[in-house]
Formats: sequence, structure tokens, C-alpha cells
Amino acid sequence: MAARTDLFQSPDYYLVDELLTEEHKMVRDTVRNYVKKEISPIIEDYAQRAEFPQQIVKQMGELGCFGPTIPHEYGGGGLDYISYGLMMQELERGDSGVRSTASVQGSLVMFPIYAYGSEEQKMKYLPKLASGEWLGCFGLTEPNHGSDPSSMLTTIKDAGDHVILNGAKMWISNAPFAQVAVVWAKDDNGDIRGLVVERGMEGFTTPTTHGKWSLRASATGELVFHDVKVPKDNIFPNINGLKGPLSCLTKARYGIAWGTLGAAMDCYDTALRYSQERIQFGKPIGAFQLQQKKLAEMITEITKAQLLVWRLGVLMTEGRATPQQVSMAKRNSCEIAANIARDARQMLGGMGITGEYSIMRHMMNIESVITYEGTHDVHLLITGMDVTGFNAFK
Repeated sequence: MAARTDLFQSPDYYLVDELLTEEHKMVRDTVRNYVKKEISPIIEDYAQRAEFPQQIVKQMGELGCFGPTIPHEYGGGGLDYISYGLMMQELERGDSGVRSTASVQGSLVMFPIYAYGSEEQKMKYLPKLASGEWLGCFGLTEPNHGSDPSSMLTTIKDAGDHVILNGAKMWISNAPFAQVAVVWAKDDNGDIRGLVVERGMEGFTTPTTHGKWSLRASATGELVFHDVKVPKDNIFPNINGLKGPLSCLTKARYGIAWGTLGAAMDCYDTALRYSQERIQFGKPIGAFQLQQKKLAEMITEITKAQLLVWRLGVLMTEGRATPQQVSMAKRNSCEIAANIARDARQMLGGMGITGEYSIMRHMMNIESVITYEGTHDVHLLITGMDVTGFNAFK
């Protein structure tokens, strides 16, 4: 397949750029240029072959896309949450699978080690994860327990200086290539604990998940634990209960809120350019009312989402954002991205389903993103519970 030239121009209808610092714009433009140079020309081919471009791990590590909010002393970027969001926006503008790789590494693996790990754990794992020398994954979802992680069946049993880990995790991004896994399991008291499992530990395997129609350029697998001996030194000392994994998910959902906005921008930009060039009935299709309606609605939703995630980024940096606010933004960005991808695909007609354009790939990817890290409906109920005070989950 011929490499595609990336002509992307970022929409900014309300001059949101004026709310950004020079550093924010520099970070964004650096990642945008990386995506144009290294991701866009190859990603369609990798997605068609359902293959993970392993070279991007080192590249994103060098770029600082892994754990950008983690302090410098542990290999992170020491940046604020708007910088992090802009990185995720640009990566997902390239492909949701690429952004997933970075989200898992930074929010689901590095964040819990930084927040809940011992000093020894931080020094051992964080610099290697930040540089991309190591890839990590996050084990929470199980074959029978997705939206209800408190019912997990994976266990650790005390065995002296180590624990014995048994169970299985499913739908795990990065699993087939990961050197380390942050895993959540129930201890002898039934309390949920986090621990780091390393590749090579006997009884630990990571079978690849095949047959996906979505996130095809992302590596997905299972984590299977059969009497795995894990040193007690690998257990996070500073967290107990479901708060641990849920706090990680809040960080990842924040990145998704920005990321899916990037996918929406790419679909809009592609459809806008196509509408100005494609001639039917003697004029560009962008001159017809129904096509203008689609484009006008797309840019309106993108603009609203840009302001929503920017404000959320300010609150995150100030330490004032609530998980419920993050849920609203994650759900909104996923919804507008799904709708914009669908409308953009229609505007391109038959060309919209081909790999010559990015839209159908984004459209399929968003179907995963709208489900993982809390489904569309679960986030709706999180907001509902927050505004009414009633828990509809039980």
C-alpha cells in the first residue's frame, strides 16, 4: 500500500490556541510532526495486516510520550495535564491504537508505580518504562468481570517471602509485548492489591487476542497466571482496595477524552478537504446544504469538546478535577468522535471505506474506545449518580 501524505490541519474555530502556553503548543507540534512523519505513512498498512508497529515504543519513549506528568527524577517529563492531553490528542489523531499504547504505559503502568509503589519499585521500573526500553500493561478486566471489577477472581496467596498468583485477565493492551504487568488481585483477606509481574516469571503467559475488527494496529492479549511466584517486594505498599485501579482509570480516561477528540478532528479535516475537491452535479459537494450541515455540526461538537477538555486539563493540573468530571469528558469525546467518523464516512461515499483515507479505521477504532476504560453507559450512570445522589449500579 502506498504511503499516505498527511495533509492534516487542526481546526480551532474558537481560537482555543490562545488559552495554551508556548510550551503547550511546542509539545503539541512536536508530537504532531512525529505523527505526520512516522505514524501516518505506515499505520494503514499495519492496521490492514493487524500488526503492531513495535518500533513506535522506542520512538514515543524518546519523544517523552510515556508518563509526561511523572517527575523528571523518575524519567518522566514533569509536564502539566494539558501538555499530556495534547500529546494524546495528536497520537490518536494518528491512530487510537498508538494512543492506547501511550495511555497504558503512562496512566495505567507508570502512574500506579509512581503513586503507590515503594522507592525501590519506582527506581527499578519507571526510568525503563519512560524511555520505552520496557513496555508495560495493566491487568484489571477479567473474562467474566469487565464493568464490575470488584468481583474479580484473580488471587494472591501468602507463601512466606512471596505470594502465589492465580487467575486470568482479558482485553489487555500491550500484553503480547510487555516486559512488566501491573496486576490487581484479591489477597487472603479479600482485599484488592496491586503488584508488578515480570515477563519470565514461571507460569505467566500472554496469549495474543486475534480476530479484532478494531484497534488492529494495537497489540491486545490476555494475562494468564498459573501458580506464579511473585516476590512480596513487587506488591504496592501504599494502596489497598478498588481505589487503586480506579484512580489509574481516571488518569487514562482523561487521556482518552483528549485522544478521541484528535480522531474526531482527523475525520472532520479529511471530510472538509474532500468536500472542497469532490465534484458532483457540476460543483463541489461542500456547496450542497446537506454536506454543509454535516460539517457545521462536526466543527460545533469539536469546538465544544476542545473547551471541555481544556477546562478539565486546568482542573487536573490544579488537583481539583473529580473522577466524575473525567467521566463526562471521556464519554462526550467518544460520542462525538463516533458520530463525526460516521458522518465523515458518508460524505466520502465509497472512498470512505478504503484505506486511502483514515476515516474507516478511526470509525472502527472508536468502537473499542467507547467501550474500554468504562463503557459509554457506565459513564452515563456515573454522571447520573453524581447529579442525583442515587446509585443505579445496584
